[in-house]
Amino acid sequence: MPSVLRTPETRFMNLPGFPYAPRYAQILGMRMHYLDEGRGDPILCLHGEPSWSYLYRKLVPSLARDHRVVAPDLIGFGRSDKLPNRSDYTFALHHDALAAFVQNLDLNSIALVCHDWGGLLGLALAVEMPERFSRLVIMNTHLPTGEEPVNAAFLKWRAASQRMKDMDIGQIVQRNTVMQLPDEVLAAYDAPFPDVTYKAGAYQFPMLVPTEPDAEAAGVMRKTRTALRQWTKPVLVMFSNKDPILSGRDKFFRDLIPSAADEPEILIRDAGHFLQEDKGEELAEHILQFIRTTAARAIRPSQPDEARPKLTNCWRSC
Repeated sequence: MPSVLRTPETRFMNLPGFPYAPRYAQILGMRMHYLDEGRGDPILCLHGEPSWSYLYRKLVPSLARDHRVVAPDLIGFGRSDKLPNRSDYTFALHHDALAAFVQNLDLNSIALVCHDWGGLLGLALAVEMPERFSRLVIMNTHLPTGEEPVNAAFLKWRAASQRMKDMDIGQIVQRNTVMQLPDEVLAAYDAPFPDVTYKAGAYQFPMLVPTEPDAEAAGVMRKTRTALRQWTKPVLVMFSNKDPILSGRDKFFRDLIPSAADEPEILIRDAGHFLQEDKGEELAEHILQFIRTTAARAIRPSQPDEARPKLTNCWRSC
């Protein structure tokens, strides 16, 4: 393992809306930060590119009243350790670190809340460790295998990201959010990265998205899709309507996962890619309602399909 970079703790002082004590786990020889608030069955919140657990701050107060909210920072992001070279970041690294994190904390009965890269990684993990996961909440993500036409807006973003001499993390979040974010919030997204040397993970994530069938993660995405076609545990799909790359992908997940049809079709309006910023409190209420209704449904006698109400609204072996 190459030497790591560690963001000074002083960078995270007095973050707006984020009074939570940092917690750390030793994962694959690196320090991985996570937020851990509340008690009860865990809600595992996974961020993507180029954010960190700060993205979930608007959801935590509501979710943590009756549940345990666990939100890790992926390696290379937030308060977690960072590696110096883009080549250090692989799908295997992120996958194995997250799997080790779940095992290290011995999380069970997990309600997964995933977004962006948190979906590629988290959904793969859920089908590999189904005994640990009870529910899925899927937001603005995808499972690309490199076998379908690649979204032109994504290709434009990927090319632009590689031309950036010093990626402006806060402005990337702002450009993909409908609401105007205060300067101090933008600074919180910049906080993990004192200078460009800390940003190798943020530069590399767009290049790890499978755009060819033989890409590193493509086999895992195919395996994940196949497993989700047989998934029977509760699934809530919530996408926003103003994500230039992923809007409309909610239909993909509703068509793919049988149990997604058991839940209302929720569209988060007037929200961009980072819908947690635009509509965080609304998302929390939908998640809580989902957990309550599916828990109640689980203790009722099962009904024949025709009587059930219709709702309107191996990583290594691949």
